[in-house]
Amino acid sequence: MNRRELLTLGMVAALPSSALAQQSARRLGVLSVTAADDVIGQTRSMVLVEALAGLGWKERDNLKIHWRAGGGDRARIAQLADELIALKPDVLLAVGTPSVEELRQRTTTIPIVFAVVTDPVSQGFVENLARPGGNITGFTDYDGPLAGKWLEMLTQVTPKVSRAFVVHNPATAPFAPLMLRTIEQAARTLQVTVEPAPVNDAASIAALASRRDGGFLILPDFFTMANRADLLAAINEARVPAVFWSHTFVKEGGLMSYSTDSAEQLRRAAGYIDRILKGVPPAELPVQNPTKFELAVNLKTAKSFGVTLSPALLAIADDVIE
Repeated sequence: MNRRELLTLGMVAALPSSALAQQSARRLGVLSVTAADDVIGQTRSMVLVEALAGLGWKERDNLKIHWRAGGGDRARIAQLADELIALKPDVLLAVGTPSVEELRQRTTTIPIVFAVVTDPVSQGFVENLARPGGNITGFTDYDGPLAGKWLEMLTQVTPKVSRAFVVHNPATAPFAPLMLRTIEQAARTLQVTVEPAPVNDAASIAALASRRDGGFLILPDFFTMANRADLLAAINEARVPAVFWSHTFVKEGGLMSYSTDSAEQLRRAAGYIDRILKGVPPAELPVQNPTKFELAVNLKTAKSFGVTLSPALLAIADDVIE
């Protein structure tokens, strides 16, 4: 061994163990549609970090996580996707449909795990659920009967709801036609009239307050989540029943929700990230549909609206806010 090699070994030995770990750490890029300070995004991030640590991947030890949050701004999400690709991480986590769309346009080689995404097959993210192909796999937030259950919940309210306004942004919820078909099929049995209620800005959301001759179904959409304060304000002004796609709306004053557990999806995504970092190609990891659902109701809101929820609905609720 020559003098230069001895010096190099001596320098490495002198480095703190934390510095050595950082030098050899694997890298994960995370792109989320929510804002960095949004309670949902913070909860998901905490769940992800804890799940990865449980699998032996610890931030600031053997894993470097590059966090990026789009705050519901599609142009910002695209910019952040550029930033993450430039960092050349070992694997990417895309939370929400727009995150997947932007990342897949920029790489066909870096593995991408997605979570909280609806209908990845029809959107072209994967070839099929069992064999996704390519560099993308992950966890969906929707199964076929879910939209019909939302409408059924709306009919379990007194006074009876005979018209349902389906709220979504067509530009950010390309999967809405799939859900509308399911809702319309259920509507024929439940004898409810279904009417799309597209929104795309603050004015169109505020206009929902005038729709007082029915109830609302709020479809999964990063736009509705990012603008949930305005959406809840409009529905509260209309004082009509509404069913939401996320428990968060109910915690913040919405009437009811039946949803998948997005935190659980991040926990499961950590397992795929672990396997990919250990060498398993994403094409060999099947896309998985949700396995855990939660029904939440807000009795305080029901009372303020002057409506009554059926005893059958209350009996199966996972969370009752009084």
